[in-house]
Amino acid sequence: MSDLSFSLRKVTTTTIHIMALDGIVNVNSLFSFALFLGLTWYPTNGPNTTLIGPDAAAACSAGSDIAENLMAFHVYSFSSFLFSSLIALALKQSIRIRKPDSEPGIGSSGVISPTMGHLNTAALRVGILVSAVGSVFGCGFLMMALVNLVQIKLGILACGSLYTFAAVAPLVILVPLALVIYVFLVLYAFTR
Repeated sequence: MSDLSFSLRKVTTTTIHIMALDGIVNVNSLFSFALFLGLTWYPTNGPNTTLIGPDAAAACSAGSDIAENLMAFHVYSFSSFLFSSLIALALKQSIRIRKPDSEPGIGSSGVISPTMGHLNTAALRVGILVSAVGSVFGCGFLMMALVNLVQIKLGILACGSLYTFAAVAPLVILVPLALVIYVFLVLYAFTR
C-alpha cells in the first residue's frame, strides 16, 4: 500500500499537464486526418452525389452555396485543430526537463533521471485554455461541415426529410452537449 501511495505522489502537476497536452494533440491529430480526407473528397453536383429520389431531386437538392459552406467549414475546422495542436506542442516544448543545478541526476538503475525545471504555471494554464478553445471551435466547424454534407447527400433541411433530420439530430444534440461538458471540465481544471 505504501508503494502505491509513493508512486501516486511522484505524479506531478507538470506530468498531468503533459498528459493533457498529449491528449489534445492526439485528438486533434485524429480529427485533422479525418478532415484532410474529407477535403480530398469533394462531392460535386450530379446524379451520383445525392441519395434523394428522382421525384424530389429538383426541390430538395443542395445548391452550390451548401457545397461552398461544406468546403469552408472543413477548412475552418482544419485550421482550428491545427492551431490548437501547435499551441499544445509549443507548450510541451516550453516545459524544460532539467535538474535545477543544470546537471542530470543518475538514478539507482544507472539511468539519467531528470527533474522538471522552472515552469510558469499561469502561462501554462492560459496556453492549455487557448488550445482547448481551438479544439472547441474545430469541433463546432466540423459539426457544421457534417450538417452540410448530410444536406448534400440526403436533401436540404427545408424539405423536411425524415432521413435528413435523423442524421442531423444526433449531431446537433450530442456534439454541443459534449462540447459544453468539455468546456466546463477545462474551466474546472483551469481554476485548480
